[in-house]
Amino acid sequence: MLTVLGAAIIVLAGCAQNISPQTYSVGSVGQVNRTISATVISVREVNVAGTTGVGGSGGTALGAVAGSSLGSSGRDNLAGAIGGAIVGGLAGAAIEGNATKQKGMEYVVETENGNLMTIVQGADNVFITGQKVLVLYGSPSRLIADPRAKR
Repeated sequence: MLTVLGAAIIVLAGCAQNISPQTYSVGSVGQVNRTISATVISVREVNVAGTTGVGGSGGTALGAVAGSSLGSSGRDNLAGAIGGAIVGGLAGAAIEGNATKQKGMEYVVETENGNLMTIVQGADNVFITGQKVLVLYGSPSRLIADPRAKR
């Protein structure tokens, strides 16, 4: 049981959603997106909560199987399966949430026409206050350095 749980943790760590501004989904390749110029006015590191779904489901199934072996009668086995499913589901969701949480960066930017926007993305490229950036609309939207900015 512990071996299965350990393997599940390793698999779940690979399930973390990719929040890198360097990565595009296949569906966004070839799509035209609106882009506007902006200046970074605020930067801070944030926590991006992990996902919970597969871990909870897997934990529920494993807990039910493990719990059903408790007791000597059908009623005891059923009670063990229900209790095991509840505990396993909670544990699996917590393990997945912790395994898939990430650090990100929150940027507040001001566009050339004075609008303020906030965007959170992965911490791959860290921009600084006052830096000129481009806001790329899309799914997900992202910031990139403005290559036209004088250095």
